[in-house]
Amino acid sequence: MNKPAPPYPAMDLSVRQNDRRLTKEAMRQYLRDRPQTTVVIMTAKVAQKSYGNEKRFFCPPPLLYLMGDGWKHRLQPVGLPGEAENEAQPYAFIGIGSAEQEMQQMNLEGKNWAVAKTLFISDTDKRKAFELKVKLFYGTGDDVGMFCSKKIKVISKPSKKKQSLKNAELCIPSGSRVALFNRLRSQTVSTRYLHVESGNFHASSQEWGAFTIHLLEESQSESEHFTVRDGYIHYGSCVKLVCCVTGMALPRLVIRKVDKQMAHMTADDPVSQLHKCCFHLKDSDRMYLCVSQERIIQFQAAECPKDPTKEILNDGAAWTIISTDQAEYSFCEGMGPVKGPVTPVPIVDSLQLNGGGDVAMLELNGENFTYNLKVWFGDVEAETMFRCAESMLCVVPDISAFRGGWRWFRQPTQVPLSLVRHDGVIYATGLTFTYTPELGPQPPTMEEAIMSNPIRPIPEDTSITFPTNHYPDLEQL
Repeated sequence: MNKPAPPYPAMDLSVRQNDRRLTKEAMRQYLRDRPQTTVVIMTAKVAQKSYGNEKRFFCPPPLLYLMGDGWKHRLQPVGLPGEAENEAQPYAFIGIGSAEQEMQQMNLEGKNWAVAKTLFISDTDKRKAFELKVKLFYGTGDDVGMFCSKKIKVISKPSKKKQSLKNAELCIPSGSRVALFNRLRSQTVSTRYLHVESGNFHASSQEWGAFTIHLLEESQSESEHFTVRDGYIHYGSCVKLVCCVTGMALPRLVIRKVDKQMAHMTADDPVSQLHKCCFHLKDSDRMYLCVSQERIIQFQAAECPKDPTKEILNDGAAWTIISTDQAEYSFCEGMGPVKGPVTPVPIVDSLQLNGGGDVAMLELNGENFTYNLKVWFGDVEAETMFRCAESMLCVVPDISAFRGGWRWFRQPTQVPLSLVRHDGVIYATGLTFTYTPELGPQPPTMEEAIMSNPIRPIPEDTSITFPTNHYPDLEQL
């Protein structure tokens, strides 16, 4: 039973401190301790539309995870005795972004994750795709923000026709993420999801796992190290399923089509969203991946007496496959709790280095950029220019800012890139910038070093050789 959440967005801002710009010391502490506050929203990539009065609940259901030490370490205002725990407790509501449905409260009590089992989209909603909206706030009423999932495509129902790659958006590429669930006798209450917990694969009725599905060469032997190939997953393909969180993998599997509780050995069409499939343990005697209550076991299929191209399965060996996606947002209140929401969280997709000589400019491309953001190279704030919500530009700080005034150096220097809001909220980009020395003889004196051409930075992972005083074209990070 959910503990009723306090009404939102009623907020008492009197206890919040004034906006303060991030200091160099605070950034250094952040870079040392990394007290991240992370929001993860896991969803399927497609959702079936509900018709009339029916409610086809999203399956697998959206999952919310609150991760990182920032949730524990966040400064709380001092209240009455017994109120501290409630004030620190985050509350979450989720919805499909439609006025037709109210947002539903998610149960975070006593744990860092929650599931939304009763979301659906009706046929009166004409959107072809939508985003889930997650509203987060604290027991004090302080607003954390509104977080969006990745886009979810609306489909009417899974196609039973033989698929082709002409409809590639519904096919499943090698290297993508999928979820697998089993539903005994087509009963919703009996749904179990493939999941990894405590170092074991199991069938969970609550949490589902995202697994990277890889195409393998047919000649690939069983090994911890394996070679993958590109392309779309077809029935009859040899695949490897690897847990995205733990890295644990199942043995080599051959994915087969399921129809009327039979595995079709000769089917070779592309695997599509919400298809029924089964997984034969490669080189085994008709052994299949199977659910037995909460356990994952091997089940031996029976030969079909009427058709040698089919094998008879039980209910537990038939899986539904669906592509999944994940939206992840990380932030840190570097100067303590802020007055308003931390959203929108800026996302940096790519970097482009422009110019040269005394001034090198770095262009950031992404989304959710705002005018009150500054780019930081390590603990150095850069002069930043806001262009639009998808583009920002900044001046690359001189290497002397990191080398104690000494511009000439022999080894590359790598610094993390962060975006910092005017009130001290830090957003990690997950990217780094590398200063690389130019090739050529080092200046014999400090005076000659100062008079010669300055060091020019290039992005990380760019491996090139070029003569002194020549500035190369750079690859995208």
